[in-house]
Amino acid sequence: MKRAIIVGADGQDGRILFDRLRNEGCAVLGIARTSVRSTEPSAPVSIDITNRDRVQATVAEWQPDEVYYLAAFHHSSQDSVGGDTGALFEKSHAVHVRGLLNFLDAIKEARSATRLFYAASSLVFGKAGADVQDERTPMNPNCIYGITKASGIHCCRFYRTACGIHASTGILYNHESAYRKENFVSQKIIRGAREIAAGKRDRLTLGDLSAKIDWGYAPDFVDAMVRILSLPEPDDFIVATGQAHTVLEFVEIAFGRLGLDWKAHVVEDRSLLQRKRSVLIGDASKLRAATGWKPSVTFEGIVERLLEPLGTKA
Repeated sequence: MKRAIIVGADGQDGRILFDRLRNEGCAVLGIARTSVRSTEPSAPVSIDITNRDRVQATVAEWQPDEVYYLAAFHHSSQDSVGGDTGALFEKSHAVHVRGLLNFLDAIKEARSATRLFYAASSLVFGKAGADVQDERTPMNPNCIYGITKASGIHCCRFYRTACGIHASTGILYNHESAYRKENFVSQKIIRGAREIAAGKRDRLTLGDLSAKIDWGYAPDFVDAMVRILSLPEPDDFIVATGQAHTVLEFVEIAFGRLGLDWKAHVVEDRSLLQRKRSVLIGDASKLRAATGWKPSVTFEGIVERLLEPLGTKA
């Protein structure tokens, strides 16, 4: 029986991946911020991923065939840093780098054939010099999240080349499901449209309706992770649709499906944005060629699925 560890099992991708692997008959240990979810009753109660000794003991005991490092410390573009950038760097580094290094080192010390997947982000490109980014595009992060995720990629590359660890990375562009947290613009739109349709509110305020985003479907991206780890050699891969859509397009579809005129309810207030992000569009040609992966749901289909009640479709 295949054994896997998912770090960040309480997040959108972690929840989808846990259910998928469990349904495939895999023994899964899901590590969340304050708890552990497992298919086996003997799993530990909690694991601190920043504790090197604890991580080494967990890897030695569980002996995973695969580790999916999906943990992320998110910070919305509409959230204020509050001036304490040092604290934000520390928290981001602990999750995106220190915890990752503990797992890479544990795999190295165990001298096992464990394969590791690291979930990076399109924000590693920051102000990209290319309209469309691929694996050869230089990383140029301009936010704390992007900087620390880029550091994680370099850590995987080092352990891959210097230690022979099967460590692959996925540079993930925006991807959605019903599990997306409420502070993301997609869920703000979905929640706002539903509440307006139900008469619970009359207005939805958004930061920038013209913002363009390469939006994908989260179960498709999880499928890409599994495919990447199945490859004989580790590598870095862009995971994206290659198509950008505006926030306004998202609004039009969501409100239209609920029989609402968005113009009567949606207000744009760009002062809400604490920082403006560049348009990032990914070229997943390398991933398609290596694994046959491709998106299974259109942009319109993603919005329609998000409008469905949680539990019908992720």
